[in-house]
Amino acid sequence: MAESTPLPYPQARTVDQTDIYFGTPIADPYRWMEDLDAPEVAAWVKAENALTQGWLSEVSERNALRTRLMELINYERFTAPSRRGTRFFYTHNTGLQNHPVVFWQEGLDGEPQVLIDPNTLSADGTVALSGRRTTDDGSLTAYSLAEAGSDWITWRVRDVTTGQDLPDVVAWSKFSSAAWVKDNSGFFYSGYGEPTETTLKTANYFHKVFFHALGTPQTEDVLVFDRPDDKELNLHAEVTDDGRYLLIAQSRGTSPNNQITLMDLATKEVHPLITTEEAVFDPIDNVGTVFFFRTTLDAPKGKVIAIDLADPARERWQTLIAETENPLDTVSLVNHLFIAQYLADAQSHVELHRMDGTHAGTLALPAIGTAGGFGGERTDTETFYTFTNFNTPATVYRLDLTTLGSRIYRQPKLAYDPAAFATSQVFVESKDGTRVPLFLTHRKGMALDGTNPTLLYGYGGFNVTLQPAFSPTYVLWMEMGGVYAQAGLRGGGEYGEAWHEGGMKAKKQNVFDDFIACAEYLIASGYTSSPKLAIQGGSNGGLLVAACALQRPDLFGAAIAQVGVMDMLRFDRFTIGWAWKADYGSPSENEDEFRAIVKYSPLHNVNAGVAYPTMLITTADHDDRVFPAHSFKFAATMQAAGGPNPALIRVEVRAGHGAGMPLGKRVEMIADEYAFLVRALRMEFRLETRA
Repeated sequence: MAESTPLPYPQARTVDQTDIYFGTPIADPYRWMEDLDAPEVAAWVKAENALTQGWLSEVSERNALRTRLMELINYERFTAPSRRGTRFFYTHNTGLQNHPVVFWQEGLDGEPQVLIDPNTLSADGTVALSGRRTTDDGSLTAYSLAEAGSDWITWRVRDVTTGQDLPDVVAWSKFSSAAWVKDNSGFFYSGYGEPTETTLKTANYFHKVFFHALGTPQTEDVLVFDRPDDKELNLHAEVTDDGRYLLIAQSRGTSPNNQITLMDLATKEVHPLITTEEAVFDPIDNVGTVFFFRTTLDAPKGKVIAIDLADPARERWQTLIAETENPLDTVSLVNHLFIAQYLADAQSHVELHRMDGTHAGTLALPAIGTAGGFGGERTDTETFYTFTNFNTPATVYRLDLTTLGSRIYRQPKLAYDPAAFATSQVFVESKDGTRVPLFLTHRKGMALDGTNPTLLYGYGGFNVTLQPAFSPTYVLWMEMGGVYAQAGLRGGGEYGEAWHEGGMKAKKQNVFDDFIACAEYLIASGYTSSPKLAIQGGSNGGLLVAACALQRPDLFGAAIAQVGVMDMLRFDRFTIGWAWKADYGSPSENEDEFRAIVKYSPLHNVNAGVAYPTMLITTADHDDRVFPAHSFKFAATMQAAGGPNPALIRVEVRAGHGAGMPLGKRVEMIADEYAFLVRALRMEFRLETRA
């Protein structure tokens, strides 16, 4: 519904900038917004934030939303413990801490000791723990820090017993874990070397693997492996549990397919094992020269194979666990059992197999939901996992692998009753007849009279699977009388590689059609109506939301597009955007892909005067994953189009793509998003908060 008074949008000048793509002129009047450090851009952002906050300030329920959200967030959160030597490591958040704290203890009954408390690293909480890896004996932990949400990370090393850092500092690492050698003398990591330019816009190419020897400066780190012949390969290094080999996976951009190279750490000999990118090869473990992989080779939904380095010819590869109707998501090897985690209609399903591949049992899970964890070494007799769904936060279970019996190890206490809500799964027919899974969660006994505010969430890309997962924000939304709907769209990994490919490149429109079909189902089934229906998604999901809002403006009452990829003709020119060509295509290199992309690119499909849904576009000033100018240019274009409904933008400061954001910023952002929905959907509700 249109607002009565047009908003006084800040002025955004236009420039005469036109690019030619395969003979087609494309105007880019807000190109100047790509200069993030320009005073003019800063002034525009400040004015836009002021406008948005002014609009939201008229929502009287915003403070109540913030208060109730803090109550719902205030519960203990644990991760599943992992054993290193005689010590167990895990994270714990008491409830309202900005970041979880890393603890360790001797045995499962030992006294917990703080290892790393990220909350002490910065006054505003914007320095976050990005990753960590502990030596096999539990004596040293390499940990990485990210500032203001950046993808750039810096590694440090902490002595577990003393809690003190060693002098070692390794900077300019990105998209990397740490892989310790067996004698604890150092670790492998990935990065690009020190860049000559460090703006958010700078593209990163030629990923490399380095080795850092403890006690030496980073300038002496050894370049272990690189691919100067191919700048678009991402490299990931892991040391095998026996300490004998370094496995280096090489993948192109965001494609899940990869090559595998092995280095014998005793002889330094390099063995190219998988030399093509025709499938996924995910290392599981090895016994001597026999390596086990989860692969999609000739099995789009995944299988487990064994390759013997002594006789590595492809015709000698052995299939241990054959492909099934359900996608094989991850596999670990604990107690000489393959723990195979499958996706059954986007829900977890766990099977156990002996090392010869024979079936050993099925793990009983509590309900519709998502299981994760199952770490450990081949000789361990137990493992830990978490289980969660939309209305229940992660509970940690201890699994005895000799009896296959599970028992609760840690379970949080909550500020609400999970039994008040119900989750169901339905299947929606998309435009071309494809069956799309849709989870629905809401208060029990809700009437299907078409009046319920409904939030439809989606992603649909990069082989990412949306499974049932808990968030206090979902509970808040349901307490407000809302329905939370989560769609498993093509482009994701819900049904294996064929499902992923069904939403890639020239087939990207399938993703939007799936999402639109889910929205139409919610209306036709009486859950909601167009004026009460909102859509939300982030990153690739922000692209999804913007594209669907532009293609079917009549279908939605509101849209929240978070950190979205909006300029689909220039995404590959910023930071790591080139890596997305594996999913989106190459608009400046391939004419057919350009013709497909320009039809849905949000920035290039805004029409003047159209009653688009009331829209909130969000981004952050330090987002070096999806360059903020995507959202800046799209917001300016939407506002200039002069439609009757508001098009607002909210720019978070000292924040990035989302990871590592401190609690205060997260709560303010969510409260603003829900206040936006209250006004845009004209919601009426009453929240009960604790005294």
